Parts: sequence; C-alpha cells; structure tokens
Amino acid sequence: MDAPPLSDPHGVRRLRVRLCMRWYSWLLLVGVIAYGVASIMHWDDRGALWVQEGFVEPAERSASIWLPAYRAVIDAKALPGMERDEASDLAYSPQTKTLFSVMGKHPFLAELTLQGDVLRKIPLVGWSNPEGVAVMENGLLAIVDERQHSLVIVKVDAATKELNIADFPSYDLGPSADQNKAFEAIAWNPRKQQLLLGEERPPALFTWSSDGSQVLKGDKQKLPSDELDLRNLSALGIDPRTGHTLVLSADSHLLLELDEAGEQVSFMALLGGFNGLKSTIPRAEGVAMDEAGNLYIVSEPNLFYRFEKQ
Repeated sequence: MDAPPLSDPHGVRRLRVRLCMRWYSWLLLVGVIAYGVASIMHWDDRGALWVQEGFVEPAERSASIWLPAYRAVIDAKALPGMERDEASDLAYSPQTKTLFSVMGKHPFLAELTLQGDVLRKIPLVGWSNPEGVAVMENGLLAIVDERQHSLVIVKVDAATKELNIADFPSYDLGPSADQNKAFEAIAWNPRKQQLLLGEERPPALFTWSSDGSQVLKGDKQKLPSDELDLRNLSALGIDPRTGHTLVLSADSHLLLELDEAGEQVSFMALLGGFNGLKSTIPRAEGVAMDEAGNLYIVSEPNLFYRFEKQ
C-alpha cells in the first residue's frame, strides 16, 4: 500500500501569503475608495466640527445663530434671466428690507425681495469681476472686485439706474498669495464699525475700519484664521443680532458660524438631505442674514435659498 504524499510546508506558506496579500489589496482598495468619497463629500471638513458641536452648552446655543436648527423654506429658486450671470454674493439691507446681489460674469447689481424675486438690475460700469457686496449705512454699499483687487464704496437709492466706478472712491486691496483667488468676500459689521474682508484661497480674514461713510481709516488688518477649516472662502455675513460671523465655502459645501472672538460655534452642510435641502447647493457664493434671523444664500449660476430656524 502506497504511503500518502507528504504536504509541502513551503507551498502552504506561499498559499497563505497570496491569500493575505489578496485581502490586503482589497482592504487597500476599500480604503482608497472611502478616502476618495470622504474627500469629495468633504467629510474631513465637517467631522471635527460635528464632534465639537456636541459639547456646546444649551445656553451657548440659544445665544448663537446655531445653524443646525435651520431648514430650507425656499430651495433652489431660479432668479429669472440670470442663468448666465453667475450670482457672486448677497447682502441684506435693513433700510429697504431687501437683498442686494452682485453678478460677476456680466457686472451688475440686483435688488431682490426676501422671497427671491428680482426688483431691479443696476449695471456696474467699469467693474471687471465684482465678487463681494456689503450693505453699510445711509444707502452705501461696498463692492469688491476680485480681478482688479479693489474695494469701491457706492451710493444707491431708489432712483439709481446705473453705477459708474469712476464716480466713487476706490481702495486698493493689494496683492494676494494667489492673485487668481484673491479678495472675494466682504461684510459690514455695524457694532465694530468696520468692514470684514475675506481672501478666497488660502482662506484669510481682514478688517478695515470705517465710520459707515465712504472713507476708510488706515489700512486693512489681518485677523487670525486658525478656525477656518475650509477649502476656500466664498462669502461672509454678519448676524445683526449676535454679531457672529457667517463664513461660506463653495468648495467645502459648508457654512460656518464664528463667534466675536473668532471661535467656531456651529456649521451647516450644504448637501442634499441636510437642513431641508432636496439637492446639494451646487456652488454657494453669497450669504446674508436679516434682523429676524432668516438666512439667505445664492449659488451660481442663479439659484436662491432661504432658511428659517425651526
């Protein structure tokens, strides 16, 4: 009777190595896919903020904007006739109870109702790429032109039909680390009597003092930006009730709330399925808030959103 063949210990080991390598390859592939999905969905931007929000006390939440409580009541309403104009920013006027938005591709200023209806369009003559707008006081608006690296303070009233850049004082914003991703965001802080300016990439904040007139004092001052966990900075807004800052990022699909010390308080993901949104906001470029706490966002090319706290 023949003896059974002896097993080959080297062959067994090679088989085990191949099986292990196959499992490692699958795990590596799954890891790469997971990382890619996380990067595309920007989970890395939101994970730490979500954990941080869990430690915020109820009293602090009630004293803040608290973005997680907001839900969309107007979702992706199209601004008629602006499909090719690229809505670039948004600002609320407490004097007129309306919103002002600048269009970057074909420069003009649009006045909107709080429901996203277009009241009028004001051509901006001499601007190249207006990307930011802020409502100051006494009918004054500050407009940032990213391509010209300029800040112009204009006067707008009910009779205004056109604005010419040569008729108003202009301020040089100076060079940026990336000249193609320069100053894009602006907001007026009435409490501190200063303009808040934002560079798109890398995200950075600056202030420039004013008394609400067309005269700016001194030069812009850079603020610490350690709390800007964003891929880019698209727009800024100031909550008139709390003085907190809204920081919008189109690339991160994220709206961030900072307190007056510049610390992160809350955030809102601008993704479909979150905060009452049916679909992801494609490219959020402007944000504003009124004195009642209602939140407004515009997205390229011509989409309007309104959020209310539930």
